[in-house]
Parts: sequence; C-alpha cells; structure tokens
Amino acid sequence: MSNTAKSNSPAVEEEEEDDEGDVFLGESDVIHEFDVDGEDENDDSVHTFTGHKGELYALACSPTDPTLVATGGGDDKGFLFKIGNGDWAAELPGHKDSVSSLAFSYDGQLLASGGLDGVVQIFDASSGALKCVLDGPGGGIEWVKWHPRGHIVLAGSEDCSMWMWNADKEAYLNMFAGHNQSVTCGDFTPDGKLICTGSDDASLIVWNPKTCESIHVVKGNGSKDGSVHIVNIVTGKVVSSLTSHTESVECVKFSPSSATIPMAATGGMDKKLIIWDLQHSTPRFICDHAEGVTCVTWVGTSKYLATGCADGTVSVWDSLLGNCVHTFHGHQDAVQAISVSANTEFVVSVSVDNTARVYETSEFLNKTA
Repeated sequence: MSNTAKSNSPAVEEEEEDDEGDVFLGESDVIHEFDVDGEDENDDSVHTFTGHKGELYALACSPTDPTLVATGGGDDKGFLFKIGNGDWAAELPGHKDSVSSLAFSYDGQLLASGGLDGVVQIFDASSGALKCVLDGPGGGIEWVKWHPRGHIVLAGSEDCSMWMWNADKEAYLNMFAGHNQSVTCGDFTPDGKLICTGSDDASLIVWNPKTCESIHVVKGNGSKDGSVHIVNIVTGKVVSSLTSHTESVECVKFSPSSATIPMAATGGMDKKLIIWDLQHSTPRFICDHAEGVTCVTWVGTSKYLATGCADGTVSVWDSLLGNCVHTFHGHQDAVQAISVSANTEFVVSVSVDNTARVYETSEFLNKTA
C-alpha cells in the first residue's frame, strides 16, 4: 500500500527459518545495512505517503479540512491524501512535467496545481476531479496563489510574466509583464487589493491587479546573496535591511498578525533560522541547524514555528524563547516543503526521498503552550 497510517509502536514481523542448522554471522560478514520496506526506528511520523515515484517539490494543507493534504513532484503527478486514512488517495493527473506548486483556495473548495509544463490545473478539492486547465505562460510555473476572498488564481512563470485567471469562469483576466527574469515568488496582499512579486532579476514589484500597472519597482532585493529587506509597499521604500545570513536565504515568513511582537523568520543555507525583531530590525534568536534550512512556517497563530532542513529533519521552535521544542526524524533526504494542518495538530513535510510524512504536534505543543 502506498499510503500508510502508522501507530506509534512499530510492528515487528517474525519469520520462521528453515531448520537446517544455525548459521552465525559476524560483523565482517555485513556488506550493507538497510531499512526493510523503508521503515526506520528513528521514524517519528504518524503517517507516510509513498505514492510518488520521484522527488516531491510541492505541498499544501487544506485550510478547512484538517486531514486533507496535496502533494506534487518530479513524477509529473499530484496527489490528495487524508491524514490517518491510508485507504484513500486521489491522483491528480494531467501535467506533462514536474508539479512545482500547489495551493488551496481560501475556502478549501478548489486546489490549484502549477507545473513546469507552463500549465495551471484547477481541481475540486473534495474529490480530486479536474475542473479546468488554465494556460498561457510560455515557461514553467514557479508558484500559484489564490485571492484571500475569491476564486481568483495567480501564477508566476519562468518566462518573466505573471498571469491571473478566474477559476470559476475558467477565464483569463490579466498578464503582468515587468520582470526580466523568472518570477520566483509572489502573492496578493492580505486585503487582496495589491500583488507583490519577486524575481531572479533581484527586484520586487508592487502591482495593481485590475490595471496591471506596476505601482512600485524596488531594485536590489535578493536572497541568493544572504540579504533580507523589509519594504513598505505603500511608499515603495526599503525601511530596513536584515543582515546576518552569510549564504542564500531560502525562506521568509512574517509572524501572525495576532503576535504581540512583530517578528519575521528567515532560513538559509548557512544552516541558520533567524527570528527577527522587526521593531528594531535585529535578530532575536539565531537557531542553528545541522544543514541548510530549506523552508519555514508558523504553526497557526501560535508562538511556534517549524523548519525543514536539508538533513531530512523537521524542527519546531519557540519564537519567544528561541529554543528547539522538538525535532522530528523520518525523511532520508532533504525536506523541500512543510505545511501545517488547519487544526495545527500536524506538521506535514515532503522530501527528495519521494515521500510525504506527517508528524503530530499536539502532544508537546499543548504541554509547552
């Protein structure tokens, strides 16, 4: 079975051996050690999804169903599966190249998948049925995002453009041109009135989604050089620069709006998670990892955040104390993305090792809250 829910106590299978006399092996006889069926005594996951036949790149947890997870990868496929239900999975076919990005709509009804084939597909999230195919971009899709209060979907492309469609009407709305290299990140602002995009050309552009006009172009932004800049999108001015990373910055997340102290978290290939005090533009804590930090997310509206690491681990941190609350083991290779279930009881991660793994957070988060 490719989709397994596991108890905390691993099952031990015993085989009867042929009664042909005992054979004893010494350490010198061991050529290679490996895990049977991929099971590992250091696997902390409560659910493992192994339906993919290649590396996993994309991950999304439903904002409304705490058990529903979407994954995508290098086998050109996406899947929906449910945490704790190893008997159900829905394949999301149709892409002709790697599935690079996934996103649920704000109401959890729709799922968008973006592929390196330049196509965005829209699925019914509850059944996995394909609703429509949105095309136009001349290069691979780097990311997909939804409007915070509607079924309007955005996608950034390797061909330097960004596209916007109405998913309900299967209609093209606008194409945004202004970057001169791949549009590597972007999103609506929380009120849905503006769009911000970042590119390999080291610029940030603030857009009017209705007119396609670029309101501000902020040059000199980057992450490959280890720099982080805070920009006021109303004025288009850089208000502060956060300089502590020494290698490429791979991920950035602001703290929840409900946080008592405005913070940001950044992770880099310098093996550091840095939790920033945005009021003073200074690091509150520098949290060391064994390898590069590939992804970071806040755990709901709590004080905790989770990181994915190139060594395959997932760690949970207390942003107010700077300490590691727990480190989960299970993946055999680098973690590519992490997400948190709608009820914050699970952290889900996908990896180069072809698997998605689910870790239970509720036990220790409740104890330390």
